[in-house]
Amino acid sequence: MSHGAHSDPADLLDAGLARQVAETMQALATPSRLRILARLYDGPASVGEIGEAVGMDGSAVSHQLRILRHLGLVTGEREGRRVNYSLHDEHVGQLLEQAMSHVEHLRLGLADHGRRALEASA
Repeated sequence: MSHGAHSDPADLLDAGLARQVAETMQALATPSRLRILARLYDGPASVGEIGEAVGMDGSAVSHQLRILRHLGLVTGEREGRRVNYSLHDEHVGQLLEQAMSHVEHLRLGLADHGRRALEASA
C-alpha cells in the first residue's frame, strides 16, 4: 500500500493490517472522540477550546486526545504553555467525511445498486 494511492480493501486479509485498521475504527466508534475530531476538523484548538466546543471537562478531553494521538489521528504542537491539537493529516478529515456520508446515505435509504450491477455484469 503506497501513501496517497487508493488502497485495496483486499489488503485487509492480512491479519496485522486488519488489526491496525480495526483499532483506528474503534477510535471513531466513540461519540466523544468523534466530536473532538469534528472540532479539530475546523482547525487547531487547545484542550480548553475543545472542551468548550464539545461540552467536556479538560481532563476528559485530555484523556481522549491521548488515545487519538496514540492512534495517529491527532497531533499536538506546543506554543509556550499551551498545546494546540490538530488532525494528523487530511486522511483523518476524509474518514470523518466518509463516515458521515455513509450515515446520511443510509438515513435517506439509498443503496449503491450501480456498483453492484456493474460487478454482476462483469
